[in-house]
Amino acid sequence: MKFTTLAATAALFSCAASAQAANFEFWYGNTGPVEVAIKAQCDAFNAAQSEHKVTCVGQGSYEVLVQKAIAAYRAKNAPLLLQVLDAGTLDLMLSDAVVPVQDVLPDVKWDSYIAGARAYYETTKGKLFAQPYNASTLLFYTNKTELEKAGVTKTPETWEEVIDAARKLKAAGSTCPFVTNAEPWIVFEQFSARHGLPIASKHNGYDGLDAEYVFNKTLAAKHLANLVDWRNEGLVRLNGDTKGGNLVAAFSSGECAMIEASSGSYTTFTKAFEGKYDITVSMAPMYKGEERHNTLVGGASIYIMKGHDKTETDAAKAFLNFLRKPEQQMSFVAATGYVPVTNDVLDAIAKSPDAKSAKYATAAIGIESMSKPATPDTRGIRLGSYLQFRQIWTEETQKAFAGQQTMQVALDNSKKRGDELLKRFQQTYKGVELP
Repeated sequence: MKFTTLAATAALFSCAASAQAANFEFWYGNTGPVEVAIKAQCDAFNAAQSEHKVTCVGQGSYEVLVQKAIAAYRAKNAPLLLQVLDAGTLDLMLSDAVVPVQDVLPDVKWDSYIAGARAYYETTKGKLFAQPYNASTLLFYTNKTELEKAGVTKTPETWEEVIDAARKLKAAGSTCPFVTNAEPWIVFEQFSARHGLPIASKHNGYDGLDAEYVFNKTLAAKHLANLVDWRNEGLVRLNGDTKGGNLVAAFSSGECAMIEASSGSYTTFTKAFEGKYDITVSMAPMYKGEERHNTLVGGASIYIMKGHDKTETDAAKAFLNFLRKPEQQMSFVAATGYVPVTNDVLDAIAKSPDAKSAKYATAAIGIESMSKPATPDTRGIRLGSYLQFRQIWTEETQKAFAGQQTMQVALDNSKKRGDELLKRFQQTYKGVELP
């Protein structure tokens, strides 16, 4: 999926047709337990009032959602609200397709949103373009039961400790001590953020469109080379190395003992572990001696699309206000493992009788991880055509894992091809200032 298509065809977005008055669509990209939770919120909104009606339409994935959104605009049958993942932020900001949510809802206390969620979706002047919705971050999970069998009694906190534990697990008979899908959000973007490393110049693009990639010369390059070595040693497994070809399933079944995964995976893990294994959840591991910085917000936010009348916009406002209610956020967090997006809800969870229960286990640790000291390089990633770059990065690094090239060559190739994308994006928006 080429997200640049969205940016290059901005004119298509401005001609969206209005839906029926007070009846509107919200398109989302999630599946599984998260989709169930989204549908529950949609039903609750419709039941809570009679003035507006939302139809929530699942598209199967974030990438498919964007493709269908472009087609819908061409057909003049666009949704009013669109859930777009974090990496598509800059493309949406420059597309002229959306109305900044802070313009539509100026009286909302937007500063109540946690800093990690705001930083990714706000302009350089601090205006939120979209309402953060399903916010996640990267966490580290272990099968405590299996680790203890291997003689590991303390949850690893550093990569050195993770690999020491992995060697003990392997010696005890584990065929999958640690599992990863080696996707950029996990092993590259979140790794770089919490280690305080830049992905690109201009503070990851926040300071201008004329950025270029620099990740191939940071500690991230060494970490990825280590993953190759650890896989060859039998300590790390990729998706394709597991029985089901999926890291979440491999950890859930007990096949693999350690995993870095989204906070949104917690519910899946705990349900699978019930009555079988004990689980631990903590912040993602660091290399020894490195200062810990904030992890990035993941998930997605909700955009208000242009081309709709006042009645529909009022309906969108009502729906977004409903989703922002503390009771809605708390139920969503409990059902999905995502983290709360506003400080008042985080406080409400902390004061709740269920604060230490499993349903809120990722809330405090996830927010703590995103609230570690930030730098100009850890606000987020504001680079054009970034979804397409993720595909390039994955293609090149998978060749390294397959032994077809070294990891350094893979990263150098990714930088070169990524810089070409950035130059084309810069030419498309020549003379345009970042919002």
